[in-house]
Amino acid sequence: MRQLLHKLFGSRIDQPQEQARPVIVVSGLPRSGTSMMMKMLEAGGLRVFVDNLRTPDPDNPEGYYEYERVKQLDKGDTAWVGEAQGQVVKVISALLEHLPAEHRYQVIFMNRNIGEVLASQKKMLQRRGEATDKISDEAMADLFAKHLEKTTTWLQAQPNFETLFVDYNRLLADPQPQTQAVNRFLGGALDEAQMAAVVNPDLYRNRA
Repeated sequence: MRQLLHKLFGSRIDQPQEQARPVIVVSGLPRSGTSMMMKMLEAGGLRVFVDNLRTPDPDNPEGYYEYERVKQLDKGDTAWVGEAQGQVVKVISALLEHLPAEHRYQVIFMNRNIGEVLASQKKMLQRRGEATDKISDEAMADLFAKHLEKTTTWLQAQPNFETLFVDYNRLLADPQPQTQAVNRFLGGALDEAQMAAVVNPDLYRNRA
């Protein structure tokens, strides 16, 4: 039987099936530096899973690095996730729990001072002419803090998720240590110099 299989399929029967590559996910609260990290990973040599439907604007002059169908994860649109294996996709923290369990994930989770996140979000809403006084900053900061705590606990409990937490503020102040940590987390083959060169302090416009 084995000889017959060799004739039909050659040496492939002796080779173990290649393990599917993980999906690399950049996550965090909106306005927490996720777009910058996407650009860093692209500069480092990784493929980014984006559709470029959302174009750069004054809030994100260097691009959003989004894939539009990510926003439908909570509606059950997950068929695309398998296509993103071995690539980098941006998924906001509120949607992480909707990623399908049959895949493996390496998550780079961006943490930023919540006061800065709120200030950045408020400026973006003001620029778009949307209301910014529906909820107080104090109440929103409390909601964000509870969400981050819950999300962190959830991530650490998932057997198919590996997570690296990256401090946005420290990354801007000193890119090298954070860049090295990201590279080690993803296997050590990235171009750290190109990644660090992406960090642009001029875009750090909402400081605590």
